[in-house]
Amino acid sequence: MRIDVFSIFPDYLTPLDLSLIGKARRTGLLDLTVHDLRDFTHDRHRTVDDAPAGGGAGMVMKPEPWAEALETLAQGEARPTLLVPSPSGKPFTQAMARELARQDWLAFACGRYEGIDERVYEHAATLMPVQPFSLGDYVLNGGEVAVLAVVEAVARLIPGVIGNAESLVEESHEDGLLEYPVYTKPAVWQDREVPPVLMSGHHAQIDRWRRDERLRRTARRRPDLIGVLDPEGTDKNDRAVLLDEGWEPAGSRFQPVTDPVAD
Repeated sequence: MRIDVFSIFPDYLTPLDLSLIGKARRTGLLDLTVHDLRDFTHDRHRTVDDAPAGGGAGMVMKPEPWAEALETLAQGEARPTLLVPSPSGKPFTQAMARELARQDWLAFACGRYEGIDERVYEHAATLMPVQPFSLGDYVLNGGEVAVLAVVEAVARLIPGVIGNAESLVEESHEDGLLEYPVYTKPAVWQDREVPPVLMSGHHAQIDRWRRDERLRRTARRRPDLIGVLDPEGTDKNDRAVLLDEGWEPAGSRFQPVTDPVAD
């Protein structure tokens, strides 16, 4: 996969040289280049921002540097999907990460200040697909943190980046549930025991325990995910656990258990 990132703080992206993402870059699984947006300016101050039209606080990123930068990606027939971190973008999810991991080329535009001139989005859309996205309902100083998160979420799904591909299967959000609790040695630590079933060697029971714990953890921490869970994808054991947690099937979804109306 090829990834291009444009930022006025390229050093902010240096963590992408580390760990498994850095290894993927060194082995050629990931062709990732970070570009300094100021290289696409032509004044002595390398200016990338100006006052907002109509007045108001803060500054807005100018369209000219962004246009020149993005046009460098549109020189051949192949075009990337441009992802732009924005509080008004589509929420980023694991499903989106899987979709992006199947693409050959992604580009990221890291906004700063009050954001990027809206005309940049319009111009970019004539060159390539454009997808504003959001990590959540909060505001960051710039897009770099979001890009770090998304690049890691996507790149780790590329075959070969994670050594043991099976470790991806039961992670949080892979099938709409959170991951089960994990433990290691020693079996007893500060009077706290590893659940005995995990030490039993009985793989079927271990699998059942892990499934149950995924359901319980999701019901307690992210009930919104249980609310969209399809009962068709559950078995009687799943439904018993969820009933114990206060959820019951209702057509094509689960709903909180309703107390019967007293006579």
